[in-house]
Amino acid sequence: MDEPTVNELVREWVGGWVVSRCAADPVDEPWGWSVDVGQPKQVARHVLPEPAEADVRKLVAATTAPGTWLKLFADDDAVRPWIGPGWHFDVPGYLMTVPLAPQRPAVPAGYTLTSWRRGGVVKALVRTADGHYAARGQLAVTGTTAVADQIETDPGHRRRGLGSVVMRALQDAAHEGGAATGILVATPDGRALYSALGWSVRATMASLYYAPRERRPADA
Repeated sequence: MDEPTVNELVREWVGGWVVSRCAADPVDEPWGWSVDVGQPKQVARHVLPEPAEADVRKLVAATTAPGTWLKLFADDDAVRPWIGPGWHFDVPGYLMTVPLAPQRPAVPAGYTLTSWRRGGVVKALVRTADGHYAARGQLAVTGTTAVADQIETDPGHRRRGLGSVVMRALQDAAHEGGAATGILVATPDGRALYSALGWSVRATMASLYYAPRERRPADA
């Protein structure tokens, strides 16, 4: 079987992300997809798996609503010349995939792991023995693919393997649910964790948001 293209993987990621975040269904566009998110800091997002300069410039020029995001699957430096005033770069992302297989998450002493499924989304929660929050994550299973999302560890509990516990629990649930491939977009910090768990980088992603009244850093 042929390997899926970046375009195909991005489409699967978008489909899983909207399930995970309870966002609106993606709307097909000539250049990719638009999604209504409905949050104050993220009203909508436009996702371009193969961004072309003309399309990006047109979207930038037409945007008037703060909280509009662009997800462009290219390096920051490649798209920077196409971006106008009021747009700001968030941290870059990395589209990553992994073949799903059974996992056996080993929970460190002093912690407990709880997981549950609601509305097509699997959630994993790690707490201390006395019930304090330590780490969490969630994953949307959409057919043969599963999209991991919002993987977080409390700063006071980092470097104890809890992120790995969460990811292994989610990957195990996805495999049991019939998915064959895991997909996510990692932050620079998360990339190291996922790479150690066997995930592979398939593309980079520039992430931008429109905030016309937000001041750029002096050295930007």
